[in-house]
Amino acid sequence: MGFVINEHSPIEHFAPLPSEADAVVIGGGIIGVMTAWELAKAGLKTVLLEKGRIAGEQSSRNWGWIRAQGRDIAELGIMLDAQAMWPELDKRAGGVGLTQTGTLFMARDDQAMAGFQNWLDDAAPYQLASKLLSAHELADHIPRANARWAGALYTPSDYRAEPWIAVPALARAAVKDGAAIIENCAVRMLDIEGGKVTGVITEQGRIKSSRVALAGGAWSSLLLRRHGVSIPQLSVRASVAATEQLPDVANDNAVDDRLAWRRRADGGYSLAPSGFHELFLGPDAFRAFARFMPQLLQDPLGTRYLPAAPKHFPDAWGTKRRWAGDQISPFERMRILDPAPNAAKVRKLARDFAATFPSLGEVRIKQAWAGMIDVMPDVVPVVDSCAPLPGLTICTGMCGHGFGIGPAFGRITAKLMQGRDTGHDLSRFRLGRFSDGSKLVLGPNL
Repeated sequence: MGFVINEHSPIEHFAPLPSEADAVVIGGGIIGVMTAWELAKAGLKTVLLEKGRIAGEQSSRNWGWIRAQGRDIAELGIMLDAQAMWPELDKRAGGVGLTQTGTLFMARDDQAMAGFQNWLDDAAPYQLASKLLSAHELADHIPRANARWAGALYTPSDYRAEPWIAVPALARAAVKDGAAIIENCAVRMLDIEGGKVTGVITEQGRIKSSRVALAGGAWSSLLLRRHGVSIPQLSVRASVAATEQLPDVANDNAVDDRLAWRRRADGGYSLAPSGFHELFLGPDAFRAFARFMPQLLQDPLGTRYLPAAPKHFPDAWGTKRRWAGDQISPFERMRILDPAPNAAKVRKLARDFAATFPSLGEVRIKQAWAGMIDVMPDVVPVVDSCAPLPGLTICTGMCGHGFGIGPAFGRITAKLMQGRDTGHDLSRFRLGRFSDGSKLVLGPNL
């Protein structure tokens, strides 16, 4: 079994295209799936449209962490809601590999430990189980590690799950509760009359609806720009590797300054480079460069720049920015973003993990993959009603943190679409922060 979903994966959901619906959701990642499920449970006739496959992009390619640790403080209450939802979702979906393992952020020096303490102080009102571990306590916690760390930030209440299993299982549960899902059906454009969203135009035809949610991940800004709404969203490539089965040397979700790891249900480990991403330079990257400057200055060596995106990627130089509803759209020309992983980084991951745990001997890689993470300049998403396009709700830009918090943000998006109180202060995630003169405040860089 592969660890990612791609264009060769069989189509599972092919409901007939309705002529109208109470609500339409664009995008079949975890945010879109959970939004559709919540809307269906509320009694709304709901259709989810996915241009490729459910969880075909970042929702099956992420690390599988479900963590409160290190979150932006504005996300913490929402994340705690998500963590409360996951055990019930695990039952409803028939098992998603949910395991409560804890999260470790390891520090090499006292400066990093001070940063962890600052986050703990800010997060204190939420009464998390998070705490600092000294170097000695950390050595006792993972005794088989051969590394010199100054200590760690530890949250024992965090979870993990298997994303390539979880999101498709959640989609099946949503269908059982009444949501219609159509894979391989791209939304080409929003249908707009009198300045308001009145539905969507898909490659299969038109659907009338006064409520539309955009949860398109890395493709969201391209669709929005087509309709005159601009958000400074970019996509970066992140590589991941899965090892063959190995002895259990560390059961936590863990990361230091070299690599991140987590134990998988099959007995292997998923590994990823710590703090390293690759940005393909394209038109949107140049437009948004000034917005991202504070983030780049904070971690100047964490991003590698590549001259051009592969053909048909969202920010490729040749990708169309204008098209008509009766024309093939960019969303059809690339059904699923399936970038090649960075082979050199994958080889280094195996060496670094073996060096951290010498008792393992040679670490063999079973499979490697990459995903395109949609990022925002301040490292928090856009979750808001779209004032320039009444009837549209946006939930995008999860910055690689969307899997664990996805169930709660899906519930919030569904409530926004219905005009209901979300129970959370969403001002940090408002769309207007990029145009109202507000100073952008960077999220945690732990």
